[in-house]
Amino acid sequence: GHEMLCLVGEEIGRSMAALPFGSSICLTAEALLTFGTQSQQQQWLPRLGRGEIVGALAIAEGIGPLRESGIACRCEGGKISGSKIGVSDGGIADLFIVAALDAGVPRLFLVAADAKGLRRELQTGVDPAHAPAKLIFDAVPADALGAQSWGDIRRLLDRSAALLAFEQIGSADAALALSLDYVRQRSAFGRVIGSYQAIKHKLADVWIANQLARANAYYAAYALQCDARALPLAAATARVSACEALERAARELIQVHGGIGVAWEHDAHLYYRRSQQLALQLGGLREWQDRLAAQLALTA
Repeated sequence: GHEMLCLVGEEIGRSMAALPFGSSICLTAEALLTFGTQSQQQQWLPRLGRGEIVGALAIAEGIGPLRESGIACRCEGGKISGSKIGVSDGGIADLFIVAALDAGVPRLFLVAADAKGLRRELQTGVDPAHAPAKLIFDAVPADALGAQSWGDIRRLLDRSAALLAFEQIGSADAALALSLDYVRQRSAFGRVIGSYQAIKHKLADVWIANQLARANAYYAAYALQCDARALPLAAATARVSACEALERAARELIQVHGGIGVAWEHDAHLYYRRSQQLALQLGGLREWQDRLAAQLALTA
């Protein structure tokens, strides 16, 4: 169930594991569970669950928000043509969920990585553990999922946001723990630096942001499991607070470590890289802030 998947995601984030959890499970498997036919689910879900294959979502085609107007890939006669950029874990994926226009309507399609006409090029990403790729489609055979509109694609992103928030919270908690361990033993001017208010206030703010993100993520998980009407607002709230919490925790991890915090030899930069990568995987933070404001306006 989703409640156990959330706990798994949090522990993956806490250990900063280099696993394609978001791409393969939170996006690809979730798309198959939500929109896949029985035969599609039987073919792909067991292999995704066992880790035999890796999945990835290919939706972005340029810089900017993920919007319906930004999709130019087309599917005609069951074959996709066009290109996608910034596909997280795209270099190692065996299966892609591709957003493309079918008779002018955005839909999701399954595309095997070894399909004829598909070419991928590795791109430089901020997090080497989730290297992005550019996909170029030249009449590539595709299998349509049940997603029939941009609204369905947004629904998938909402569901994935609720799950990914737990990975972000796990990483934020781990970054805070590293910061606390360091400030309790590092001394300056004859005192442990954790005794200075400037440090205390920084880390107190991190703790508060982490707890707020956790509460919002729990509510999003409840909405994912039990209340579909509440999910758009709950997912946007969880997404924004989780992105902000991890970015803050990673930034302060670097700051409290001083000079060693900006050195490659320390792990602090890995947390900051992961915070930026996860914040972009489902569209940028500003996009989700706008979505949150729109959902709040609907409830006013």
